[in-house]
Amino acid sequence: MKIISDLHIHGRFSRATSNQLSIANLEKYARIKGLNLLGAGDFTHPEWIKELKENLKEDSSGILKTKTGFPFILQTEISSIYTDNGKGRKVHNVILAPNFEVVGQITDFFKSRGRVDYDGRPIFKLPCPELVESMRKISEDIEIIPAHVWTPHFGLFGSNGGFDSVEECFKDQAKHVHALETGLSSDPAMNWRLSKLDRFALVSFSDLHSFWPWRIGREATIFDIELSYKNLINALRTKEGLKGTVEVDPSYGKYHFDGHRNCKICMNPKDSLKIKNICPKCGRQLTIGVLHRVEELADRKEGFKPKDAKEFYSLIPISEIISALINSPVASKNTWKIYNDLIKKFGNEFNVLLEAKKEDLMKVSDEKIADAILKNREGKILIQPGFDGEYGKPLFSKKDKLEAKIEKPKFEQKGLGDF
Repeated sequence: MKIISDLHIHGRFSRATSNQLSIANLEKYARIKGLNLLGAGDFTHPEWIKELKENLKEDSSGILKTKTGFPFILQTEISSIYTDNGKGRKVHNVILAPNFEVVGQITDFFKSRGRVDYDGRPIFKLPCPELVESMRKISEDIEIIPAHVWTPHFGLFGSNGGFDSVEECFKDQAKHVHALETGLSSDPAMNWRLSKLDRFALVSFSDLHSFWPWRIGREATIFDIELSYKNLINALRTKEGLKGTVEVDPSYGKYHFDGHRNCKICMNPKDSLKIKNICPKCGRQLTIGVLHRVEELADRKEGFKPKDAKEFYSLIPISEIISALINSPVASKNTWKIYNDLIKKFGNEFNVLLEAKKEDLMKVSDEKIADAILKNREGKILIQPGFDGEYGKPLFSKKDKLEAKIEKPKFEQKGLGDF
């Protein structure tokens, strides 16, 4: 059974998330995107867990379902901020759990270490080795996945408070870490350059803070298993049944290049090294991006591919492509009109991104839209790299664009930042 999953999401009680996040909206837009398995998000939060229990029914499979049968898996994210060997560390970890009973025990543990009611992604002064050891004492079925591992501020390998290896971070508990979430600003090919990562399953998820189709499922992991919690965890731990991932182009991520957002400085690592990583405008330290960190830690040349490497698709969300082509905001009526026509014709976004033929695309959209979708599929769209919290942007020449009247967004996007 082919499963396209997004197992790192948030509910509306996490900081900087949409107040419209609900199980109903998550299911609706997961179906529009083409996902068929979601993480439940933020199960430690007292208000969100109430909604999960009200809207999701569990059974012995470890998969929870809505009234219409859409599947979820229990998941949350924890922020560990602590000192290790005299250095401040900041690491986010995704936690997967098999049932509500185990979730209750996990939440009780975190309550013994602090509060869980102020944020869906709570912060604890909890070293990563202790986190893993404590979770395994509750249940060996709990899975810990380091989140967006290259992100500067809260990634395992991040330039600001990160480590140089999984073993350095998790110490004697590293043997219980089986998968790494690559994050938006890196892809599997970048991670293949580190031989010490070969044993890990590389997974990708959206870390969504809103449910819109340019957020949900923008990164996803593909499994070929009979759907159960046990089978999914086995795939993560052994790579059997893990088929690959859906990625955005790493340049689209918010931290791919080095830079300084306030000064509008974006730099390739080779150039930032020449100026000793100092912003040429304000004289402060640049935010060191993901590509820079990969170059620092890599022991293989660019282009190396392990023998057992899983395949991946590199895709920019359709809404972003349409928005750039017609010079209209991603949430404008014009963008939605073209997007909805495509979904009505092909069923979901992944069908458009991966399967639709040009002649069929042109039946419901302009030839330039069809050409851009095919270029996207082939990885031929140029991306202005993201840096220091700014998303990258797809670039098109004037001849590739369509004329469109600019409409105001249908909703307020302010504050809906994602890692």
